[in-house]
Amino acid sequence: MTAEMVAPAWMHEQITAEEYESWSEEQCAGIEIVDGMVVVSPSASKRHNRLARILANSLDAAAGPDWNADTDFDVRLQDVPLTNRRPDVIVYRADTIDVVPTRPEHVLLVAEVVSPGSETTDRIVKVDQYAKAGICFYWRIEQAATGTPLVYTYLLDPATKTYRDGDVFAGVVKVAAPFTVEIDLSQV
Repeated sequence: MTAEMVAPAWMHEQITAEEYESWSEEQCAGIEIVDGMVVVSPSASKRHNRLARILANSLDAAAGPDWNADTDFDVRLQDVPLTNRRPDVIVYRADTIDVVPTRPEHVLLVAEVVSPGSETTDRIVKVDQYAKAGICFYWRIEQAATGTPLVYTYLLDPATKTYRDGDVFAGVVKVAAPFTVEIDLSQV
């Protein structure tokens, strides 16, 4: 085995929030931390990134002054063991723009664009983690074989900390909650 094939030690050891916070932005790019362990995410496709950007831009425009929508930054779900997820789209309170780390109580909605290799994580694991963290809305975007994305929406039941199924949209998302927005994803 050559030196290039050996993964760095930090990929095999549980890390703490303090250790993670000492890392550079470059070290944190393209990873999530689950139960203290580094999980490397492969680079997303252009279609995946475009869907996320259109969704974030539309949500940001519709959200009003109290909320911002953005892509690709950490949401700290728990400190011990450290769990940071990096949703594809995050709608968060505008007054927390400079607060680091972003916590679930700052977040209104997260969306994940499902890609090959993330199916189980986006459809099962993250749904449970985001619900238990108390994030009110979860949207899952499936890149259907027809080319028209399917958007599954979920609403948190705060009593059970689980999501209830919401509406499913083919191409055009039209919702009144968490705010009124219409997003055409059919031409991506």
